[in-house]
Amino acid sequence: MLLGEHANTARHEAIRASGPATDTPDIAVVGAGIIGVACALRLARQGLRVVVIDQQDPGRGASFGNAGHLATEQVFPIADLSILKRLPGMLMDPMGPLRLDWRYLPRALPWFTRLLLNLRAAPFQRTVSGLRALNESSLGAWHRLLKDIARPDLLRQDGSLLVFEHPDSRQAIEALQARMQHQQVPVDYWSATSVRETAPQLSERIQGGLFFPQTGHFLDPYRVVCELVEAAKTSGVHFLKQQVLGAHLQADGVSLITDHGPLTAHRVLIASGAHSAKLTAALTGKQVPLDTERGYHLMLPHEQERLPFAVTSLERKFIMTPMADGLRLAGTVEFAGLERPAAMERAWQLHRLSAGLFTRDLNAQAATPWMGFRPSLPDSLPIIDRVCDGKVLLAFGHQHLGLTQAAVTAELIAQIALPATAPLSDGLPALEPYRLDRF
Repeated sequence: MLLGEHANTARHEAIRASGPATDTPDIAVVGAGIIGVACALRLARQGLRVVVIDQQDPGRGASFGNAGHLATEQVFPIADLSILKRLPGMLMDPMGPLRLDWRYLPRALPWFTRLLLNLRAAPFQRTVSGLRALNESSLGAWHRLLKDIARPDLLRQDGSLLVFEHPDSRQAIEALQARMQHQQVPVDYWSATSVRETAPQLSERIQGGLFFPQTGHFLDPYRVVCELVEAAKTSGVHFLKQQVLGAHLQADGVSLITDHGPLTAHRVLIASGAHSAKLTAALTGKQVPLDTERGYHLMLPHEQERLPFAVTSLERKFIMTPMADGLRLAGTVEFAGLERPAAMERAWQLHRLSAGLFTRDLNAQAATPWMGFRPSLPDSLPIIDRVCDGKVLLAFGHQHLGLTQAAVTAELIAQIALPATAPLSDGLPALEPYRLDRF
């Protein structure tokens, strides 16, 4: 579900669903976001008959409105122990950067309890190792995927910058730099002078920051999905605009129940983001502790030349990414489930947060707000796996790293979908940290 999006008719028509396949597909991919589409393309390029099913047009979920940042530097869990001190503020401040709707608290408490348990030393290290392995492979995987569809121009590998404003934040920045270096994340400290030499429109308030050279950003995340869809169609992938209501295993495959009737495939890939838990439970019997980070953005169409790359504020806790259609402000997180209406004031709050970060305030004329759902598991790792005798593949739970990890996830899914006798690719992460049976 998307709210407040600025529609682009030409792009919308470019990815209209094609007709159904006549033969039983080898794999039915449930979910037409960036991960599902990238996986479908990889699977089709291996010669498999693939159908993609989603109740929305491709790319109209969280993939439409993400921050566009290829965040390979983010190797730590989505929260730390300070969340305990912040809990009262999360409940009381509707405009805070991390918000927990008090009405959702009873449902969220078990998930947050598991999150806190995963911050103990051993599970914390497993999370960091798992995130590192995916992120270190992500940039190369994206270059391969974009080269494969002849669109390397969609990605800018210009790095990204985390800035701070208050002198007393320097200690936190230096501590973060040390933690990043310990995890072998490429990072450089930039002085205030270096920041303004590269991004002269940032204000004199900026004291310095950390520059991450092995990161990048997409000029238009939705366009990336569109291009992958077109490449997938060329490779024989069929797209069906249907809602999957249920599923069950059969002797020769999987039967999906949709609002257009039953659909049978030899295998199914569940890649439907925050909506993946119900179908996973139906097919595997496993109740996955999947929750959703409701993310907001504000798109500023008159701010196309403000920044050379993505810039994040340490104190204000949001990111600004330059795109083809303007400057996207993103980063706020809300835990309120899948049902409650969007609080679009949180999107507009991002513009207020930007005040004072530039020599001239950002122009919010004709700005468009958006909200979408990021699928999150309490150990901050996705599920990428092959279960039920190979009939069920899983690729969901990437939290706010779905765009970053989509290409490498597609390579992993393509690898485990191969027959057991096929050689495995070198350089991809081991699957063990992402298995379903860890829950």
